[in-house]
Amino acid sequence: MKVVLGLVVGALTVQLLRHGGSRMLAAPALQKENYRKHRLSTAGGVLIILALLVIEAGRAAFGSVGVGDTVDLTIERTEVLFAVFAFGLLGFIDDLLGDDSRTGFRGHIGALRHGEITTGFLKLFGGAGVAVVLVATPGFATGRRIIVDAVLIALAANLANLLDRAPGRTIKASLIAYVPLAILLGTGDVGLAIAPVMGGAFALLYDDLRENLMLGDTGANVVGATLGLGVVLGRGDVSRITALSVLVVANLAAEVWSFSTIIDRVPPLRWLDRLGQRPERRQPTP
Repeated sequence: MKVVLGLVVGALTVQLLRHGGSRMLAAPALQKENYRKHRLSTAGGVLIILALLVIEAGRAAFGSVGVGDTVDLTIERTEVLFAVFAFGLLGFIDDLLGDDSRTGFRGHIGALRHGEITTGFLKLFGGAGVAVVLVATPGFATGRRIIVDAVLIALAANLANLLDRAPGRTIKASLIAYVPLAILLGTGDVGLAIAPVMGGAFALLYDDLRENLMLGDTGANVVGATLGLGVVLGRGDVSRITALSVLVVANLAAEVWSFSTIIDRVPPLRWLDRLGQRPERRQPTP
């Protein structure tokens, strides 16, 4: 019940911010063209970040007068809060300043060889640095454990970004991945910490599908990193290694094949991908 409450509170808070912050999202700096050359607000994921801040502040305020949990943040909630803000910032920079001339690991590393630091490079390798801080924070860990967990979180965030090539795709994929993770985590501290983030993502699904706004790298980074952190904090070695293996394969595959092309060639995936999207949807650019 507590996890469901966290999902609901996250969704409702994002919706309140969505309506109250409509003018902020309509700012010229946040306007971008999507795959249909339609201009709309990007970085919609910033609403998830703000919602989590409101929720955690509310928890502390109510806790201080003896309502609900204690004032103290658990390690898990602190980790999720830091991950959301740090990965969200990196994504927000890319939403505002990035361009599509350099993509993928090869594109960003190639630019670096020519002395150019792209926003995509900052997002990829800055995310790796954030991930290292996250997994080292709870206490001493072996070098192998830090590397495995940090790479897992960073690749989860990057995969969510790679999937964000069509309306609603990243949120759909994230929610599908979240369901079994939520069952495994149960009502423990980790499950309660990530629930508001996933509830907030769900609240943006309709607007993302109908092209009222774009989740953006801001939101994709946040959702992917949160799921990765959930695996790292809540599961054992076997689950983490399995998740890491899947993420490595998926990220490397994206360097060779277009996810959009694969999805459109597999009828069940194509149906799920287009479910809820506007009828005039065209094939997205690979």
